[in-house]
Parts: sequence; structure tokens; C-alpha cells
Amino acid sequence: MNKLMVESINEHMDEIIERWIARMKEEKGERFFHFMPDHLVEKTSREFAELMTSNIMETNSIDSNKLNDFTEKVVRFGWSIKFVNKAIDNFSFVVFGLLEDKGIINTGNLRRFLETFTIWISPLRESIIDAYSTEWERTVSLQKIALQELSASLIPVFDKISVMPLVGTIDTERAKLIMENLLEGVVSQRAEVVLLDITGVPVVDTMVAHHIIQAADAVRLVGAKCMLVGIRPEIAQTIVALGINLHDFTTKSTLQKGMQAALAMTNREIVEVHGE
Repeated sequence: MNKLMVESINEHMDEIIERWIARMKEEKGERFFHFMPDHLVEKTSREFAELMTSNIMETNSIDSNKLNDFTEKVVRFGWSIKFVNKAIDNFSFVVFGLLEDKGIINTGNLRRFLETFTIWISPLRESIIDAYSTEWERTVSLQKIALQELSASLIPVFDKISVMPLVGTIDTERAKLIMENLLEGVVSQRAEVVLLDITGVPVVDTMVAHHIIQAADAVRLVGAKCMLVGIRPEIAQTIVALGINLHDFTTKSTLQKGMQAALAMTNREIVEVHGE
């Protein structure tokens, strides 16, 4: 890359970063540069500038450590892929404008500098987008695992009585996790009655019902009783319309009614005690 261009960018880096931040603040829907502390904005902006210029020398090699560190950080900050692209475009625009202001780029060498910018920015953009995509997929995968674990927990509420609240769509992968947590929880908590609460499950189709029936059968095999609660009217209609057989275990419309039935199964009840 043109030596004079490299020297000019390094010499005026502070001004480039200042102009770049100003342009980023003008982006529609921008939140990071307006709401984050100034010192964090400055630090992140400088890291981005260092990443953008890491392949500026003739070697054209991109610093992989800077690349991975930065993409991990901006994914955590909530930058979208569109916003990352805008950041790259704005940095390129700011550098080009500054070099024009300093007289480094003029009408005589404009074409050559445009070619130089293409050689500089294009592979850099590709590397940043690839690294961002990889980090985003990794983050989403970790969040999905964490959410699945949190949304399939067996909770002991009374001695011998446990509840598993189910929220969201139940697919085959999640059904397997529910089964594992259910069986492990029944044994470790010594539960005699387990309530599967489907209040938060938006749709109960044949496949979901199949998974629930399998879970109930597995619970019975380890010596506990399974009760399905949270059956809303629309869910009841769907189950009847699909011809799904739920006769083998108890069903209740609400968790409260299910809890009362579970207490009765364990020879207990909740009574109101009046003070003297």
C-alpha cells in the first residue's frame, strides 16, 4: 500500500477516530455510541481502528487476535451485522475524506487510490464478517443451551411433589432434555407426583403430545405419577380434534388444581387455620 497513505493514516489516527465516531452516532437506530460511557466508546473505537489498519502494510495480514477479540466484544454489545458493515463503510469514507483534505488524494491519483482502497477494505470486510458470524453463531448456541436447561428444570414445591414448567416450543432435541432432567429430578428429589405444566407451551400438536406421553410413561417406570396441568380451552380442543389419547394420566386445567390433586394423592391437603 502507498507508503504516504500509511504514514498519513497513522499520523492522523486520532482525527480519523473522532470523525468516525461522529458518523456512527448519526446511524439510524444507533444506541451504543449514544448510551455507552465515553471511555468505553473511545476504547472500542480505537480497537476498531487498530483492527481496520492491521492489514494496512504490504503484508496484508489481518491480526487474528485483534479480530477475534473485537468481534466477541461487539457481539456482546449487541452490534448487528448491518451495523458492523456500516462501521467498515464509515471508516473507509472517513479515511478517504481525510486523505483528500490533506492533499494526499487528488484528481491525478484518484483512480489508483480507489484501487488501493478496494484491495485494502474488501478482504478486511470479508474477514471481519466471517469472524463476526462465527462468534454470533457460537453465542446463540450457548444461549440456546442455557435457555433449554433453564426451561426444563424440575422444581420441588412440596415433599414428594415436584413441578416442571414448560415454556416455548417443544422439539425433539428439547424433549430429550426434558426427559433427562425429569427422570434425574424424580430420583434425586424422591418425588411421588410430578406436574408437567404446559401453560407456557403455545401449540400442542401430535408430536408435542407424543413427547409428553413418553415423559409420563418414563416417570411411571421410576415409580412416580405424572400429571399434566395448564391445559387451556384451545389446547383441549386441539387434543380432542387430533384424537390424542391422554387417558392414562391425570389432567388439570390449572397448576393450582393440579397441586390440590397432587396433595390428595400424597394424603395431604392445605387447610385454613383460624387464629383464636
